[in-house]
Amino acid sequence: METRQLGNSDLYITPIIMGTWQAGKRMWVGIEDTDSIKAIREAFEVGITTIDTAEVYGEGHSERIVSQALKEVRDKVIYATKVFANHMKYDQVITACHNSLSNLQTDYIDLYQIHWPSGSWKSEIVPIEETMKALNQLKQEGKIRAIGVSNFSCQQLAEASVYGQIDSIQPPYSLFWRGVEKEIQPYCVEHNISILAYSSLAQGILTGKFGNNPNFPEGDHRKDHRLFQSPHWERVQLALTKLTPIAQEYKCTLGQLAIAWLIKQPKSNAIVGARNLQQVKENAEAIKIRLTEEDLIKISSIGNEVTKHLDDNPVMWNFDS
Repeated sequence: METRQLGNSDLYITPIIMGTWQAGKRMWVGIEDTDSIKAIREAFEVGITTIDTAEVYGEGHSERIVSQALKEVRDKVIYATKVFANHMKYDQVITACHNSLSNLQTDYIDLYQIHWPSGSWKSEIVPIEETMKALNQLKQEGKIRAIGVSNFSCQQLAEASVYGQIDSIQPPYSLFWRGVEKEIQPYCVEHNISILAYSSLAQGILTGKFGNNPNFPEGDHRKDHRLFQSPHWERVQLALTKLTPIAQEYKCTLGQLAIAWLIKQPKSNAIVGARNLQQVKENAEAIKIRLTEEDLIKISSIGNEVTKHLDDNPVMWNFDS
């Protein structure tokens, strides 16, 4: 698979990135470690060599699963992990990084990201200057190779950049969730910052697999996703109906079409999770799809019928509902 430079760093990532939130098990249902390990290993085998995880995914469980899957090929993969919003003080960042290094069984992390801005999820507010001081120190020591942020506004991204080189931002971004296009994407284009889009399939919605009436077991966080809730869900269904003939024309699935569209957007790369081998193989095939400019515009227009009704709240879930 082709690779792209990560921001201004010396790292090169694959446009399709293996997401491993589900491997942490927490907030997911029906996840088995053996399946997660096989899926992550399959991602490597089909050319997806960039793996995204986080300390908060199952309290380190996802990181440990990534290690089990890839420790034998560590020098051939890019590890991207994250420090959570409750670990933003200098000493906390250092400790969290060392814990992630231990979980991943490695002596360096390729891309270390601030998962959520300080103050998110009722966390203590810590000046970004302090957090960045710790990240710069870790980078100087060779513990991390590049610094990224996640779930930051454009203003927060610009502020973090004052205190060090930011090579990537990880926002929610998909054909059906496009707030990033307003300010963040133009800023990233101007400053050569890579976008690592999470929920690039809108947590599976863009695969069309849920039918008209999605039902989730107790403990599955997707039931709280705003796109699954009325009136957005009705707009989603109409848009999927319009996208289906385009996918048929390209002889691909709806999910592959959505990934192909996303990685053609400016500075954008798609983080895609998978529960099993087959999903990984299908996701990887999206790299082969060559959408015409006309179809890119058409697909964007269809997606806009969903996204234009969303507000600017970047959080995709109504967890309190």
